[in-house]
Formats: sequence, structure tokens, C-alpha cells
Amino acid sequence: MQRARRMWECVERYHQLCYWAPEVRETGSVAGLRGFWMNYFATRVAPLGPVPASVAASLFCYYAPARVRRAIPDAWTYSSPAAVLAARYEGMDAALRRELGELARGDEVRRCVDIVHAACDAADPVGRVLFAGWASLEWPDEPHLALWHGCTLLREYRSGCHLVALTAAGLSGCESVVSQVAVDEAPHEWISQEAGWTGAEAALAYDSLRARGWVDADGWATQAGHEGRAEIEAMTDRLDGAHWAALGDQITDALLADMAPINALLPKDDQIDWRELYPSNETRAD
Repeated sequence: MQRARRMWECVERYHQLCYWAPEVRETGSVAGLRGFWMNYFATRVAPLGPVPASVAASLFCYYAPARVRRAIPDAWTYSSPAAVLAARYEGMDAALRRELGELARGDEVRRCVDIVHAACDAADPVGRVLFAGWASLEWPDEPHLALWHGCTLLREYRSGCHLVALTAAGLSGCESVVSQVAVDEAPHEWISQEAGWTGAEAALAYDSLRARGWVDADGWATQAGHEGRAEIEAMTDRLDGAHWAALGDQITDALLADMAPINALLPKDDQIDWRELYPSNETRAD
């Protein structure tokens, strides 16, 4: 496995608690946000300020614009970016203390913070807009929360790299989701339930990918489709690899070793562990 992918999985597992922890939903609600998706979009984009829906949709092209528009810009009438961010850190502080217990105050977490901070310092923000936004924020003092902050920066760095790779491949937002499902690297449920695309939008994406030779009549990836998706992932890894290479194998291996027992205490990740959480795509109903 590519070093960049291994490191992404490492930081993603620590970051992703923010989407499922009840403490985060509660603090978001107190801050004025309404529902899961408003919390999701508003919090991820909050470091950029009260951006309009068009800006958020361009950064989150994986999601249907209609889903984004139901959250943004309404979020800024119920709350403010500063209040949203304060709520996220408050919720994550409580959630991580609950999940990690004594380990939250352990030396492993402090060592991880130092390495993650160095990785963030080595990362080039050009073209990685969400990373640049999160990087403009102050690092928290508490080590367990600083580690979440750093993992969030690195996770958003990779999301920016992936967006560049999808754009270079000429895929629309819906095509990016559909093609990922077609190569069996994401659950079919994501097309509508996660990403919010309608049946008609998904059908057009399948038609476009068939015309391109990426999927067959049944919606499964052809050899060209597998090769195209493989190049997208390879480009993402290349773009996401320089800061990890700058640290070197010894340091990144140390981070993987220290993060392993920490991440083992956290919930499954719906991207990395999706095969354990969703029905097989073999049973899908197109």
C-alpha cells in the first residue's frame, strides 16, 4: 500500500469521530445548527467564513448541490463560523475524553501531536483550500484535541488532492461517486443516501460513464473504468505524499505505531470500513 494511503487511513480514523459523536451533534445544535447535514457542511467549511452555497458545492462536489444548498447558506442565519468552530472543538474535547479515557492524557498522544504538526508544516497549501482554511486556525492546547485538529488538517489536505485528481480525470461529482461504486470501492447506498444524488442524476452519470467506456450495461466497471479509477487514486497518493516523504519512514512508522492503539478505541470509519457497515454491492438494486 502506498505510504500516503496508509497515513491517510491513520489520520482519518482519528478525525472521523467528529461525524458520529453525540457530543458533537449536541454542541452543534446549541450553536444553532439544524440537523446532521447542516452540521457537516457548515463545520467543514467554517474556517473559510460564511461562504455561499456555490463555494461549498465546489469544494464538496461528491455531494449533490441540492444537498449542499439545504444547509448552506442557511447555516449562517442560524449561527456563525466562529460559533460553529467553537462548538466543534467543545464537542470533540468531550467526545475524545469519553472514547479514549486515560489514553487521552498519555505520552502516545503527545508524540503523535508532534509528528502530525510537523507533517502539516511540511504540506503545501496551494490548491488545498479546506486545508489552508483549517491551517489558519490556532492549534488547541490539549494534546488529544490538538491531535484531532492536526488530523483534520491532513484529512482535508487529502480531500483537496482527491478533488484535483477527479477534476483531472474529467469526472463530475455524480460520476465520481458512481464510478467509485462501479469498481466496488464504495457502497451503492452512498449515491443517494450519503451523497444525495437523485435517481435521474445517477442514471445520467451511468449513461455518461458508459459512453466513455468506463461501465458496462449493468453498471459495473470495465477494464477502462478500473484503470481510470486506479489512476485517480494513484494521482491522489502522489499529490498527498510529499509531506509524508519529507518526514521519512522512521517518523511516519512511529506515528502509525502510536496511533494504532488510539484508533482501535474509536468507532469504525464508514469510508475505510464500509464493507463491514453496508450490504454488499452484489445485492444492489439499480
